[in-house]
Amino acid sequence: MKIALVHDYLVQYGGAERVLESFCEMFPDAPIYTLLYDKQAMRGRFSDRTIHTSFLQNLPFARSQHRLFPPLMPMAIEQFDLSKYEVVLSDSSSYAKGVITGPNTLHICYMHTPMRYAWDDCQRYTQEFHFPSLIKKWVPFIMNPIRVWDKASADRPDHIVANSTFVADRIRKYYRRGSTVIHPPVSVRDFRIERDHDAYFLMVGRLIAYKKHDIVIRAFNEMGLALKIIGRGPESKRLKRIAGPTVEFLDRVEDKELAEYYSRCQAFLFPQEEDFGIVAIEALASGRPVLAYRGGDIPRHVVEGQTGLFFDEQNKDSIIQIVREFQKKKFDPQKIRESSLLFDKLVFQEKMEKYIQDVVNKGEDEILDHKELTQF
Repeated sequence: MKIALVHDYLVQYGGAERVLESFCEMFPDAPIYTLLYDKQAMRGRFSDRTIHTSFLQNLPFARSQHRLFPPLMPMAIEQFDLSKYEVVLSDSSSYAKGVITGPNTLHICYMHTPMRYAWDDCQRYTQEFHFPSLIKKWVPFIMNPIRVWDKASADRPDHIVANSTFVADRIRKYYRRGSTVIHPPVSVRDFRIERDHDAYFLMVGRLIAYKKHDIVIRAFNEMGLALKIIGRGPESKRLKRIAGPTVEFLDRVEDKELAEYYSRCQAFLFPQEEDFGIVAIEALASGRPVLAYRGGDIPRHVVEGQTGLFFDEQNKDSIIQIVREFQKKKFDPQKIRESSLLFDKLVFQEKMEKYIQDVVNKGEDEILDHKELTQF
């Protein structure tokens, strides 16, 4: 079976790139087609693969400022010639699903989310990435044709796999399509339980506005408790300005260090709405409770009072209240870790392999329609 992998762009490392890494392990000879590839930003990841990029790769600033080029991305993704492949496996949160395949090529899309900045998060996207005022004025006009293209391109995959039930609901709303839910891979075996923990609380993730680092920082400033933040991003300078002496920014850390920080924290803060929430599952794999906003997909994976606690409003006072509540409770680290094992990378790969084989062998229109795969 000759297969190609298609990815939106390789300019930063996150949850989508972890999915791609798993696909690469499953299909070691499959080339990668992507709009942009920044080898330095990827820190050697995928350097052993054959990577095909679009014409955007040669445009000035495209790799460092890819968010300025949405009008060109539909054209760029459509120019890939995939005619020699039997199966195309795309993983997409924006453009990869829009590749054009021939009648004899099966296209399966692993969808991280419908294109957020074309639909429900258009206004937030404009504000959060601090575009120049001139560009902000043009965004509504630019988004209209992109939205039309996005809806049309969502019809191109033969089958869609959603990374969560939350995303499956959004796929149904915006694209009017069913999907199969297979949760993304978490390297559960890379994390461990520590008998003792330190006094700090932890946040991990890109420093962007929707992650709500600011409300956590203000809460910890007021409580005077230790908070460590791992990650980098466009909000870095602003967040460091408002942080008090008990808040420490650790930028990017190596994987072994990350596991150590997870295992030794008191609890993990997760104040944002996410399509899935890989970092929260990593905290669970480390036996640490998650203090999370009751939004997105994470309420389906954290059991209140057993593996974490929830709050209902994204503000400073809610953070203070949930931390105070946490300090009065005890949690079983082993039970917390056990809840994460369903998301292990090997489980993901087994589910995806079976799904792909079923589609290839049986050719069903939708093997499962908006249902979670739990048994094989």
